[in-house]
Amino acid sequence: MNLADDVRSYDLDALRERVLPETSGSVTESIPQLAEADPDLCGIALVALDGEVRTSRQGEAAFSIQSAVKPFVFALALQDTGRAALERVGIEPTGEAFDAVKLESGTGRPPNPMVNAGALLTSSIVDGRDAGARSERIAAGLSAFAGRPLQVDEEVAAAEQRLGDRNLALAHLMRSEGTLRVEAEDAIGVYGRACATLVDASALAVMGATLASGGVNPCTGERVVSPEVARDVISVMATCGVYDGSGRWMREVGVPAKSSVSGAIVLASPGFLGAAIFSPPLDDQGTSVRGHRASALLSADLGLHAFRVPR
Repeated sequence: MNLADDVRSYDLDALRERVLPETSGSVTESIPQLAEADPDLCGIALVALDGEVRTSRQGEAAFSIQSAVKPFVFALALQDTGRAALERVGIEPTGEAFDAVKLESGTGRPPNPMVNAGALLTSSIVDGRDAGARSERIAAGLSAFAGRPLQVDEEVAAAEQRLGDRNLALAHLMRSEGTLRVEAEDAIGVYGRACATLVDASALAVMGATLASGGVNPCTGERVVSPEVARDVISVMATCGVYDGSGRWMREVGVPAKSSVSGAIVLASPGFLGAAIFSPPLDDQGTSVRGHRASALLSADLGLHAFRVPR
């Protein structure tokens, strides 16, 4: 059997049952809507590059995408600027928390697009004459990645802006350095709406698969971003996607991924598949505990580790 056959026959409900006994971690309290999440939720989805979508139980449970949106906003910024966005944001891992109030020394740039400072910057440079137009561009781009229209949870978006003091501090710091060239409040609003986009595990897995297939949505056939943009984004996911736990992640799982405080993880295995896991309880680095475990098992079962030497 080849990998596509393995993906079709892989028992996602059995994988879910293997990780459900893990009860460590805690649900984030960063905004009220996330604090209300059911800690027992756990959904998994896989998307092969021929477009077949498979989900476990609870794979259709809706949640706000939160930080898992960052690779896709980065992709849209690269696509819209002709990759000039690489001059506006760094690509190096930081070893710092995702919301650290810190910029690159000497340049004033965000250290990478997977931390909050970087996402505020990338969401400010997508096409659009004002904040509303940029939000519309991001909404349309995320929907193209998912292969279906996505909506924004307006209550979550409002909470993101109302409670985003650290993000506001980052935006003002970048404004003072001349890196952020829009109003701080506009940057917070656009990024907050992107984070409040509603997805489920299957939609998020399709988004990962679109990156894994070089920028073409495997379900719709639409080219969303160029192959070069997809490559750049996956590269940064590999080194920075799980914040200060990225090194451990790549050693244990070996698949480029992006974590999220909502409990979502999106994976993009280039040339093979996209996957997503949603389970709200988080570890100290802000990564889903069950999601991390499920990703490691999935990688081992399907032989996805990027640095595995084939026998």
